[in-house]
Amino acid sequence: MARVTIQPSGKSVECSGSDTVLMALEKAGYALPNNCRAGACGECKVKVLEGQYDQGMVLDMALSPEERKQGFGLMCMAKPISDEMVIEWGTADARPKLFPPRENALFVVIDKRPMAARALELHLRPVGQPIRYWPGQYVTVGDPRAGIPMRAYSISNAPRADGELVLHVARADGGVTSAWVHDQLAVGDSIKINGAYGTFIGDPAVETPILCLAAGTGLAPIMALTETALRRGFRKPVMLVLSARTEADAYARGMMAWWRTKHRNFDYKVTLTREKREGFEHGRVDVLLPKMFADLSKHTIFAAGSPEFTATCVETCKRLGASADMIYTEGFFVQQQPTVADADHLLK
Repeated sequence: MARVTIQPSGKSVECSGSDTVLMALEKAGYALPNNCRAGACGECKVKVLEGQYDQGMVLDMALSPEERKQGFGLMCMAKPISDEMVIEWGTADARPKLFPPRENALFVVIDKRPMAARALELHLRPVGQPIRYWPGQYVTVGDPRAGIPMRAYSISNAPRADGELVLHVARADGGVTSAWVHDQLAVGDSIKINGAYGTFIGDPAVETPILCLAAGTGLAPIMALTETALRRGFRKPVMLVLSARTEADAYARGMMAWWRTKHRNFDYKVTLTREKREGFEHGRVDVLLPKMFADLSKHTIFAAGSPEFTATCVETCKRLGASADMIYTEGFFVQQQPTVADADHLLK
């Protein structure tokens, strides 16, 4: 059993031989940023101050040879091989934020319905104890024994007493898991879920106006965050902007219209990028936002969608005065197959 210490807080967690550093931190409740969990995106990159570890299989685009020489590692794949390991991450208090994720939690598919041209909504009910999660987090779904790899899908609903999870699954070109969900997974089937993961949770105590930006199924975590805020009586203005290619791709409009009718402080807009339709905005978010807001310096921003979309949102919001530490993003990566690092790079 290795011990991983986080600096500058000095907090430490135990890491079993089968766990990565990321898994050990999550089990202890620490919200280390992560996305792909496969050494492909670089979100969990930290500097290792002391100790040795097996870096495992990672992509050079996520961890370059130069970064390795400087002492950086990807914690989603790193496993300690020395008794002590010290990493640089977080603040002086490093307070835990996450619930420990669970593995192989049994759920039953209780409903499956189409939402948009290439997306469906999956309703899952737990057989045993519900998975505890923060709005904005995701779970992984698949069936590795049947050759269906685990893939990440954000939870689109606020936590419920019965533990039901609602997922939005878009059919990805060549995506084995999304094709399995769309074409084979049926109502009444049992599946196993891992999670919850991710740090797209913001600050539950925030008391600023909120701007939510979503593209495609990036709307899922945005809906969970919005539902939770409205349910708890959040009093500041909440604006949700959904970017879709066509009207057929713009889903959940009924729920957003209901929120707007029920909650005076909530509003939404749908913008289409590939067609013009009456009743919809037209254009990309970088064109639309400056027309809607002269100043975002007082806002908290949540943006979810493709990495390109979230990067555009961040750049645009910063130009409008938004503070970097008040912008939260969730980029939906297409999972890549990691390559094996050179032998000299496996051990540090």
